[in-house]
Amino acid sequence: MTGVRMRVPGISRRRFGDLFLFAFTSVELVLLILITPTFAIVDWIYVSEHLLVLWIAFTRPPAEVRDLSLPSSIAVVVSYAYPYAQVVYLRWASGNTAWPGVGLALVVLGACLSFASLLSLGRWFGVWPAFRGLATRGPYRLVRHPMYLAYMLADIGYGLYEYNSGTVMLVIAGWASLFYRIRAEERILSQDAGWPSYVALVRYRLLPGLW
Repeated sequence: MTGVRMRVPGISRRRFGDLFLFAFTSVELVLLILITPTFAIVDWIYVSEHLLVLWIAFTRPPAEVRDLSLPSSIAVVVSYAYPYAQVVYLRWASGNTAWPGVGLALVVLGACLSFASLLSLGRWFGVWPAFRGLATRGPYRLVRHPMYLAYMLADIGYGLYEYNSGTVMLVIAGWASLFYRIRAEERILSQDAGWPSYVALVRYRLLPGLW
């Protein structure tokens, strides 16, 4: 497919991507600290994740293939921006509370699953769809994209805390970007020789029995 797959020939490109990941994660970490009045266990999990990504940024191998197309770039930006957009919107327009207890449980579950997925990916983690290796252990033995499942669980959890029509629309846009990223990532991962056997073993992308 023209314009979708792009070889990464030199170390300079790798250093730019790693520096971008480091800078982007640093900004995320600062924003997390600024918008969190008091830190609970789930916040410390997210902080630990960001610190781990900072380490990964300078230890990961260069990508063999990377999708730098415009649609994938837009999906990446949207998927990273929509959680912060919800926070900003809720400060402008108050929301409704649905089920805080269940919401907290889902947020904690999502944070733990996200951290476990990041540990399983390790130095293969990246922002843009790319191939550095095929993760098959930990949560990746259950579904093919457990980190995105973690994001969705957290979205539902935070929505049960507080939601309004604006945040619902933002979540819909965010989930659409995640679904696009799944398709884009699997186009690249399918080039690996071990992909067919992995797909045969782990049939579902997000929810066992559904998709």
